[in-house]
Amino acid sequence: MKAEIITIGDEILIGQIIDSNSAWIAQELNKIGITVHQISSISDKEEHIIDALNQAKERADLILITGGLGPTKDDLTKHTLVKYFNTKLVFNEQVHEQIKILLAQRNVEMNKLNSLQAELPENCEIINNSNGTAQGMWFEQNNTFFISMPGVPFEMKKIVTDELIPKLKREFKTKSVYHKTVMTQGIPESMLSIKISDWENNLPNGIKLAYLPQPGMVRLRLSCSCENINKFAEIIETEINKLYDIIPNAIFGFNDISLEETVGKLLTKKNKTIATAESCTGGTIAQMLTAISGSSKYVRGSVVAYSNDIKENILGVKTESLIKYGAVSNQVVEEMATGILKLMKSDYSIAVSGIAGPNGGTKEKPVGTIHIAIASKNGVKSHKFLYGEHRGRNIRRSALTALNLLRLEIMNNL
Repeated sequence: MKAEIITIGDEILIGQIIDSNSAWIAQELNKIGITVHQISSISDKEEHIIDALNQAKERADLILITGGLGPTKDDLTKHTLVKYFNTKLVFNEQVHEQIKILLAQRNVEMNKLNSLQAELPENCEIINNSNGTAQGMWFEQNNTFFISMPGVPFEMKKIVTDELIPKLKREFKTKSVYHKTVMTQGIPESMLSIKISDWENNLPNGIKLAYLPQPGMVRLRLSCSCENINKFAEIIETEINKLYDIIPNAIFGFNDISLEETVGKLLTKKNKTIATAESCTGGTIAQMLTAISGSSKYVRGSVVAYSNDIKENILGVKTESLIKYGAVSNQVVEEMATGILKLMKSDYSIAVSGIAGPNGGTKEKPVGTIHIAIASKNGVKSHKFLYGEHRGRNIRRSALTALNLLRLEIMNNL
């Protein structure tokens, strides 16, 4: 089936809110083999809604609409659908009772506008919304199916998960879709593509590869649409094992696991601890590590050593090192890493110093110059990287690179 998603609301078009509904719905439909071919956002105007529906039915078999089902005058979707499907509103006593119970549970008094939510198009099939007053609606016209749902995310998601997906699976026979995502760090997308091109070109028929890059990492999504999921899952596992031989150091996990979670699991497994000394990343690495539940077992602490005074007086960086090599250097990050290791009495440490930008660069040390050191009882290792000029991206890439270097160090010591 071909599907199209239409989100309704001026608040989306003026940038007041971000349309997260479409992305979530598309993911859920993809799981049951329904492909979304277009996503549109339109205003709360009758003519725009009708025009969008007319265009969508020429392209899609299944049209999902979110938004505009509230009880106030600016919510026009329900009335527009009544006109579009040449029907009328009828009062539904069962829905009215459901709304009364829901509002009572929330200690909200029923009013006239709430009661209007029980008026629904006569020729629609009602899709129950147990999280709100606006019901979902299912229409059929010339073998095209239209589903209208509220735009409030937690209401829409409840309808999709509990009502819509099971109904779609009953009504239409669709192939299952299997995805496995390989998480990589340390190789840029274009370089990665060249490195694994032979492997990619020899993937078995029916398996598709998608590159999903973001600052500091690339996700490789392997997908297949099939009736025998177990068979293709085994084939994909075989292909991933081949990929390991090509890029062993880049793969850190699967299916959107974060790098910080992977590192946390390794530290927990080995009963080891970590501390960070951060300059240009400003505590980002520590924040990423401590965002994981249970991280108090392995995170000892962090020092944001932004100034040279802190590097010297807290971390023990030598004054002569700062003068001779500068704060952005392998020598200084190594001293930062050994200093924080000793200060926090941790098993491992990370130190980062660099020029995040957009200002502060020189000919010798341009913006994007980053130095990272990893220290342990086995010694200290430092690395130099040259990134771009975007401050936010440089910080993110530096943090991810540091975590991956730590992961590799732990793996090498297993």
